[in-house]
Amino acid sequence: MARKRAVHRSTGPPAAGERRDWEHLPVTLREALEEHLKARVIQAVSEPEGFSPGVAARLELSDGRRIFAKIVGSSPNPDSPNLHRIEARVLAQMPRTAPVPRLLSVYDDGEWVALFLREVEGHTPHLPWTRTELERTLRAIESLSTLLTPAPFSAPTFGEKHQKALTLWREMATAFQRDPESLSDLDPWARRHLPELVRLEKRVSVATAGKTLLHSDLRADNILVSKDRIYFADWPGACLGAGWVDLVIFLPSVAMQGGPPPWEIFDQSPLSDGVNPRDVNAVLAALTGYLLGSARKPPPPGLSTLRPFQHAQGIEALTWLKRRLEPAR
Repeated sequence: MARKRAVHRSTGPPAAGERRDWEHLPVTLREALEEHLKARVIQAVSEPEGFSPGVAARLELSDGRRIFAKIVGSSPNPDSPNLHRIEARVLAQMPRTAPVPRLLSVYDDGEWVALFLREVEGHTPHLPWTRTELERTLRAIESLSTLLTPAPFSAPTFGEKHQKALTLWREMATAFQRDPESLSDLDPWARRHLPELVRLEKRVSVATAGKTLLHSDLRADNILVSKDRIYFADWPGACLGAGWVDLVIFLPSVAMQGGPPPWEIFDQSPLSDGVNPRDVNAVLAALTGYLLGSARKPPPPGLSTLRPFQHAQGIEALTWLKRRLEPAR
């Protein structure tokens, strides 16, 4: 029997961005969306979790339907509409048995993109994480990996999908060579080990190779807990890779949000069985570089709260990485 995992009580910055309410959308857009739905919206309840600078709301319609809507425009963040388009294509191809919100329809006028999904009667995990919800979520991640192996449709590889995000240790190393003081606020251990971190980051595409369809952005705000099932939402990062990769990506956020240390979970998980430790180190190093490197940059338009959240995750990922690279420390 697996030993019970301790759950911490502290949490990091909330996963809450600059959401818009249904009522604040342009009148002409609301009218167009209601025409698309063939019903009026009589109540809209916004969901605050997540970073998209758009609407995320449960809608009650005049014909009695209850659906979930994700609506975003090209302002303030011009990249957001395309993320919704990518997610729509992913959800449309998901197996009917997959624990994901079911896509009902898509509205796209070139400026605004709206995804209308079947409402999931559930909630995001309670934070700090509770032991019961965490255990349910971990089992669901294992089941998701099994269900989506082999991937049910073609997708870019992890390395292809996140190519730009997987070079931030190299970016920081270049900055350090030009001006060592530019990284004065970076953890001293990371500064000393920049060459090793760069080497690990460079092999992440090989380390992540696999046939599983990955979510690649698992966090509590992308998870819904229902009475009898865990659902995984927000799929624009879908890509192909090794089945254990999603767990590595997920665990620093768990620690940041009151859960156990990542190694206590990963080392006990069936997903870690037989995995090359060097591959785990490469993925964890690349993830740490992405989180800490991104946190040093100005926030993207409409995502003013993202950088502190990334930094807090990055600190947890770095703690795990140090432990793996210097086990006798």
